[in-house]
Amino acid sequence: MDVNEYLGLFLDESQEHIQSVNTQLMKFEQTASAEAVQEIFRSAHTLKGMSATMGYESVANLTHEMESALDLVRSGKKESNQLLLDTMFTAMEQIEAMIADIETGGTGTNVDVKATVLAFQSFIGGKEQKIAVAEESSVFTVDLYADSVIEQAKQTGFEAFQLHVKLSDAVVLKAARAYMVFDRLQELGEVVRTHPETEAIEQEQFDLSFDVLFLSQETAAVIEHAVSQVSEVETVHVSVFTSVSESEPEIAVSAEAVAVQEIKPKAQEAEEPKEQPVAQAKTIRVNLERIDRLMNLFEEFIIDRGRLERLADEVGQPELNETVEKIKRGTNELQSLVLTLRMMPIEQVFNRFPRMVRSVAKDIHKKVQLDISGADTELDRTVIDEIGDPLVHLIRNAIDHGIELPDKRVQAGKPQQGRLALRAYHGGNRVFIEIEDDGAGINVDKVRSKALERGVITTEEAATMTDNELAMLIFAPGFSTADVVTDLSGRGVGLDVVKNKIESLGGVVTLETVVGQGTKFQVSLPLTLSIISAMLVQAGDETYAIPLSSILETTLLDEANILTAHRERVFDFRGQLVPLVYLKEIFGIDSETKSQFPVVVVRKGNKLVGVVVNDLIGQQEIVMKPLGTYLEGIPAISGATILGDGRVALIVDSNDLF
Repeated sequence: MDVNEYLGLFLDESQEHIQSVNTQLMKFEQTASAEAVQEIFRSAHTLKGMSATMGYESVANLTHEMESALDLVRSGKKESNQLLLDTMFTAMEQIEAMIADIETGGTGTNVDVKATVLAFQSFIGGKEQKIAVAEESSVFTVDLYADSVIEQAKQTGFEAFQLHVKLSDAVVLKAARAYMVFDRLQELGEVVRTHPETEAIEQEQFDLSFDVLFLSQETAAVIEHAVSQVSEVETVHVSVFTSVSESEPEIAVSAEAVAVQEIKPKAQEAEEPKEQPVAQAKTIRVNLERIDRLMNLFEEFIIDRGRLERLADEVGQPELNETVEKIKRGTNELQSLVLTLRMMPIEQVFNRFPRMVRSVAKDIHKKVQLDISGADTELDRTVIDEIGDPLVHLIRNAIDHGIELPDKRVQAGKPQQGRLALRAYHGGNRVFIEIEDDGAGINVDKVRSKALERGVITTEEAATMTDNELAMLIFAPGFSTADVVTDLSGRGVGLDVVKNKIESLGGVVTLETVVGQGTKFQVSLPLTLSIISAMLVQAGDETYAIPLSSILETTLLDEANILTAHRERVFDFRGQLVPLVYLKEIFGIDSETKSQFPVVVVRKGNKLVGVVVNDLIGQQEIVMKPLGTYLEGIPAISGATILGDGRVALIVDSNDLF
């Protein structure tokens, strides 16, 4: 079997199970929920099976040890402790790294997991205890398909048995003896499942015992006698296998659990609520390349639609205009649908943070509670792929710089545990992500001193800046107020990169801070980066597009109302002096001077700038196209679009105008 064709599916499902385990681990640490243990066990079991099937033994071996430790906890044979929790968190970090290596063409052997495996084995209690546990309870996970096979077999006179086979301590070739057992069983019926999996048994990746789920018309005594006749088989235990409710998606069954279920009083069964079947949405997995191709085709369609609208206006036939209007309505609906296909919940970014917060806080001896809301908020896949690292920087900064050590929080009248809120929500055609802590806030006096010392601002500028404006200076390149260099901060890198990355995505980052109460970072991002609404403007003979997401208002300005402040041209906009920039000057365009001209007021956070243009053409849906490597990096230009008449219009990057 060529497993490469299943690699994409393996990677996708592995990520889903990793996310599930991370979520349930945090839940279990807080509530010691038995349900969380069961979910973690199921995910670990599935990861082990998938990895073994694909041939990634390092992942399979680590998840096998994790599964064995969890089995003891969920069966009540051992109680969980902090060592086990820490080991599971470490194991998940290592599994993530191994899956990432596999995704880049590796084999998942890039991480040394010996210490983690030993930690799990230490909890389990060593080889002797593992064998004893296996003899007491063999666990099979049976899905609906296997359960239905068993039920159908019973209707034709078969019975399901669970066999526990232990080989002699003196056995030389374990795999050969196991093969002889299977060969004997095939004469009496059909093997449904083995534990561990058949591949592991063939490669002798088991101790001295294994379990078999078996269908046969023979009696338990006949089966036991047949297997016990195999040389070097020490003991055989055969019991009837009984499955539980078919309505459960996966069923973990042990002989011990069956016995307990059979003697449960009827009154107790009546008290327990029964799970109702939940109708699941029908979904299919679609390769992202196909969605990207669909998006590219639709982008071309949008360009042609604009050209068709222009031609219809020139012809002026009512029937043609009516048809174009219908096409426009249909393509608007299609556009919404296509964009929806690219939208993904930000949950897959947020899911990585609880474990990270726990790890970082523990490393620097702080106590932090992370509250997440709005994880179902959707963003364009392109933005989702890029926003993770900037958020990691902001969260680590909040833990390291913002939230105080427990003793200092107590002295300040706060609880020992700091709170960190991570929120996402929609606002118009943008998504807002907020990271807010209840820590010490930003010391703006210290920021001012450092900024003056490094020449980031002048003394005159410092005198007129608000506290939040001073705090924003922490995003300046190489700026840091940390007194001690740690692994988390103080190296003068990080936040300037965060700001640049967010702005490259068409976003804006701002902050608010109150000394002693905390700091809130807010990241504003466009819903999508490919098809946007823009205002088309004219400067000289050239047409430019300004994204509507950055436009606050358009207005007309008389030459006589232009003022001068700090040797800059400004105008009075609703009682606020706003600087003016001339698009023709930025791009070196010759054009006539008017006594009255349009001004497009754009914003970046709390700052405003008036962009002077020759004329306003109107709003239009445009397709953003990259400029390519040759023209990359041109100031104030973020891309280009093709207009309805076939001409190219450059897209203005309003962030560069400030």
